[in-house]
Amino acid sequence: MSQAADLYCVMGNPVAHSRSPAIHARFAELTGEHIAYERRLVPMDGFAQGVRDFVAQGGRGCNVTVPFKTDAPLLATECSERVQLAGAANTLTFRADGSIYADNTDGLGLVADITRNAGVSLAGRDVLLVGAGGAAAGVLGPLLLAGARHITVANRTLAKAQALVQSHSALALLQKSELIALTPQALEANFDVIINATASSLAGAEVPVSASVLRPGCLAYDMMYGPAAQGFLDWARQHGAVPRDGLGMLVEQAAEAFLQWRGVRPPSAQVLQEMQQANSSK
Repeated sequence: MSQAADLYCVMGNPVAHSRSPAIHARFAELTGEHIAYERRLVPMDGFAQGVRDFVAQGGRGCNVTVPFKTDAPLLATECSERVQLAGAANTLTFRADGSIYADNTDGLGLVADITRNAGVSLAGRDVLLVGAGGAAAGVLGPLLLAGARHITVANRTLAKAQALVQSHSALALLQKSELIALTPQALEANFDVIINATASSLAGAEVPVSASVLRPGCLAYDMMYGPAAQGFLDWARQHGAVPRDGLGMLVEQAAEAFLQWRGVRPPSAQVLQEMQQANSSK
């Protein structure tokens, strides 16, 4: 009899669109790891119960997507420094002793995609982070650690951007990085890298900042991927920027989670290339 596969999942609401099962299945195939990975739709008020049920069914770990990333740390026995800084987690590991470890691999995934896959250095660069929700909170620390010279967090609700800047001010000081909060209307500078961490793409809304923030040839990155990111990518291209969607971030954050769970680093660049080729042939 063959041994049962170790069970993992992604939890969210909605979750039907998630490509995480395909990514982890491919990672398992390429590394020879014996896992099963599924999507789990949990009710808006049922995240904690969903996690308990999954653990009771033998679940070993789970990825957490919107809107539960800020709920995930509350269930953890131990949180990584990244989670403590962000106040959000996207990766839970269920240990044999019943404890739960929470981490946030979003920022690692974003930085890996920008620096390794897109070949754009963040060291000494001026970065605009648009949005101040869970997605932005998850990546600000790693962006600072990647050596950005200056990061502006732009958000419609200024108080939210200010709170995010305040929680990262000690790290910014340590990194000798300038970190400020503004509203999109108050932006006057232009930037080397622009990262859209808002849900504007998902909602099909207009790009939340003016094209004046784009330096010629700068990287304009939308954390969304697929059709949701198209409006932002078209806008960036029309204004002389280099557009990139968040598919590489998705693959790279998944690789970090897989490494934590299995102790093996999967070939993320290969899997990203395969997915990009599959997309372009559609």
